[in-house]
Amino acid sequence: MDFKDYYSTLGVAKTATEKEIKQAYRKLARKHHPDVNPKDKSAEARFKEINEAYEVLGDSDKRKKYDELGANWRAYEQAGAQGGPGGFGGFSGFDPSTGGRWNVNVGGQGGGYRQVTPDELRDILGDEGNPFSDFFQTFFGGGEETTRRTRGRAGRGPRAGRDVEHELTLGLEDAYNGTTRRLAMSHDGQARTVDVRIPAGVSDGSRVRVSGEGEHGAGGAKSGDLYLRIRLAPHPQFERKGRDLYTHVSIPLTTAVLGGEAEVKTLGGQSLRLKIPPNTQNGQVFRLKGHGMPTTDKSGEHGDLYATVDVQLPRSLTTEQKKLFEELQKLEATEARA
Repeated sequence: MDFKDYYSTLGVAKTATEKEIKQAYRKLARKHHPDVNPKDKSAEARFKEINEAYEVLGDSDKRKKYDELGANWRAYEQAGAQGGPGGFGGFSGFDPSTGGRWNVNVGGQGGGYRQVTPDELRDILGDEGNPFSDFFQTFFGGGEETTRRTRGRAGRGPRAGRDVEHELTLGLEDAYNGTTRRLAMSHDGQARTVDVRIPAGVSDGSRVRVSGEGEHGAGGAKSGDLYLRIRLAPHPQFERKGRDLYTHVSIPLTTAVLGGEAEVKTLGGQSLRLKIPPNTQNGQVFRLKGHGMPTTDKSGEHGDLYATVDVQLPRSLTTEQKKLFEELQKLEATEARA
C-alpha cells in the first residue's frame, strides 16, 4: 500500500492553517469537478483524490492522526512486510476463533487489539462503492458520514441529491436593479436551463439559493439545491463599499471658488444637482443620502452615494482670462505684504 501525501495533493505546506487548506480544496474541487469536466476520467480521479485529502486534513482529529502516521510510516511498512501486527493501525487478519470477527490494532505501534464485527469493519473500510483509496480505508475508515459528502458513493436506499455551487459574475448595474439570468446546467448527465432571479442589492461573495436545482436524489429522495456565488465585475464609474457607492464629479475652478452646481449621475440612471459651496477644495466629499445600493432584506432602503470633487484647472487661457489671473495674482501679493 502506497503512502498518500495529502498535503501534496492539495498543494499546501504541512504548516498550513485550516483556512489555507479549505481555500486550496475549494479551488481544486471547482477546477476538477466532474460537472466541469464531463466524461474526463482523469479529472474524476483527481476530484476523488482532492476530496479524500480534504476529508483528512479538513478534520482536526484525522489530521493529527495522519501527521503522527507520517512519522511512523516506514515502521508500519516494515511491520506489514514482515507479516507482523505491530504496524500503526494495521490489521492482523481474520480469526475464526472469534466467531466471525476481525482483530484490529487500534493502539498504534505496540498497542493492543480489540474485536469489531464485520459491519463495523465495513464502516472502517467502506463498502464496494466507496471512492476512497485503500490507504484511506485502512487508517481513516469510510463510514456513512464521511462518504455521504463524496460524489459517487454507492449508498443503500434513498439518498438526497448533492447541493451544487456555481460562480456567477454580475455587473454592478444588475446588482443594483436585480436581474434574471438563464443558466445552462448539466447534472447527473442531464442538460437543462434554469431561470434564476437575482434580487436587487446582492453583494460580492453572497450566495443565491435555488431550491431543488442541484443533483437529483436517488431512490425517490429530494434533489439538492443550487447555490450561485455572486462575483461583481469592476465598474468604471462607481465603487461599492457595503451598501454605499462612491463616485467622482468634475467641476471647473470657477465653480470651486465661487460656488455653484454640479451634475451627478447615479447608478440607477438619475441625474442629481449637487450644490457646490464657495471655496470648495479639491478632493472634498459630498454625501447624497439614499442613492446607494438597495438593501436586499428591507424593501425601499438604500445606502448612500458619496461624490468626490475633482477641481479641473484650465488647460489654456484667453488673453482676457490670463489678464484677470494676473490681476488676481497681483492682488494676492499685495494682500500678503500687508
